[in-house]
Amino acid sequence: MRVLLVEDDELLGHGVQQGLIQHGFAVDWIQRGDLAESALRTQTFDCVVLDWQLPGLSGVALLQRLRAQGNHTPVLMLTARDALEDRIEGLDGGADDYLIKPVAVVELAARLRALIRRASGQGSPVFTWGALSLDPGRREVRLDDQVVELSHREFDVLAKLMSQPQRPLSQEQLIASLYAWGEDIASNAVEVHVHHLRKKLGADWIKTIRGVGYVLNPGKALS
Repeated sequence: MRVLLVEDDELLGHGVQQGLIQHGFAVDWIQRGDLAESALRTQTFDCVVLDWQLPGLSGVALLQRLRAQGNHTPVLMLTARDALEDRIEGLDGGADDYLIKPVAVVELAARLRALIRRASGQGSPVFTWGALSLDPGRREVRLDDQVVELSHREFDVLAKLMSQPQRPLSQEQLIASLYAWGEDIASNAVEVHVHHLRKKLGADWIKTIRGVGYVLNPGKALS
């Protein structure tokens, strides 16, 4: 799950970025509101963590522009402004959640998972597809109620597929969701992760649609 963090405080931004990475997120960090607007025009993110007071363009102004442009990416405002009027302005301006600084990263991560889950139409905190289940909070996968050990990237690929189980995802879409800027990405990275997932889950759990991408096997939903 890829998150855009928009925060101009150097110390806080670094701490939140590293904390979210430890919770399994790919995090891109920008310190200006105008640069964040440009990034959101050209890149796809699962969620945005947005400060209010930003150079270039305020968080609320950025949020209002996004919503006016039809961008429905979930946005969590993370700000020191704790007055009731500020919270109302932020939420009415298009924010999906609002947190006051300082914040425990474990709570921030949980709220982001909930926002992303709701945006994908997933009500339950655990993704299920037949005998396969995936818990993003615990980062645990079970098949026939037996824990399956996955690498960090294997888990992320499977989580993305399970969050939209009936929608084929291309390699480009998976890469865009799983990797932050500056990360080294091998040209066959997704193919390798899918190959390992098939070895661990079974070859027929993930289907390849030639020229399109990967999708969970619809037949497995009934198993």
